[in-house]
Amino acid sequence: MPLARAKVNLWLNVVGRRADGYHLLDSLVAFTDLADEIEVAPGPALSLAVAGPAAAALEGDPDNLVLKAARLLAGRAGVAPRAALRLTKRIPVAAGLGGGSADAAATLLALVDLWRVAMPQEELFDLAATLGADVPMCLAGRPALASGIGERLAPAPALPACAILLVNPGVALATPAVFGAREGGFSRAIPLGQGWQSLGEFADDLARRGNDLTDAAISLQPEVADVLDRLRRSDGVAHAAMSGSGATCFGLYGSTEEAQRAASRLPASWWRHAGRLV
Repeated sequence: MPLARAKVNLWLNVVGRRADGYHLLDSLVAFTDLADEIEVAPGPALSLAVAGPAAAALEGDPDNLVLKAARLLAGRAGVAPRAALRLTKRIPVAAGLGGGSADAAATLLALVDLWRVAMPQEELFDLAATLGADVPMCLAGRPALASGIGERLAPAPALPACAILLVNPGVALATPAVFGAREGGFSRAIPLGQGWQSLGEFADDLARRGNDLTDAAISLQPEVADVLDRLRRSDGVAHAAMSGSGATCFGLYGSTEEAQRAASRLPASWWRHAGRLV
């Protein structure tokens, strides 16, 4: 059963824009132990049942990325789209954690196995890219340096062991709206060195690069600034920033105990997950 792991952009720089309007990015992507689950079984037709703490946000969406991924794979493989899918949804929706993309990637992997699809890996990644720029990186499911519009992936150096606290103030941000609210010029892609020997060295590099969408997200949802302020003042935090286009923010800590203590001091109405990068 493939896990659909939450994606975190540990840094995100906007380094240009294509003629078609898509922005060019430089980002370090990693994955956490927070995950949705996709279960598949034979069925007379294609169906999807959704459960879990974040399931309500998908109500009224009859054609989400899970079903789109299933239909796309069936069409490409020349098989009948028949399967009973069940999504256990834990990753908040429209939160900058790539939950929909992760669900689509996990669906592809699960159905390749169920339908016994013989497809070269390159073709599967090309198919994933037609569902969205984040789907191939979720299909790979490992730390990566993302460029282009997010579709170009290169292996990242080993990340230092650390805990992560994810926090969302209970607001959603649509990625196109955040890019639309962004002002100013473009960043310069900073060359990567040999990697990071400690959490402190890693945190310094992340702080130097930052997230170029933070100000735009705050202009749309000021609560993001409150989350960042609380994380940056929490005991033991090495670095805090916004993930992707928000509204979820993260803090990095030396231990899960520190992350859990920081989580316990946040407002009860805020969603949070204290865990680890994987």
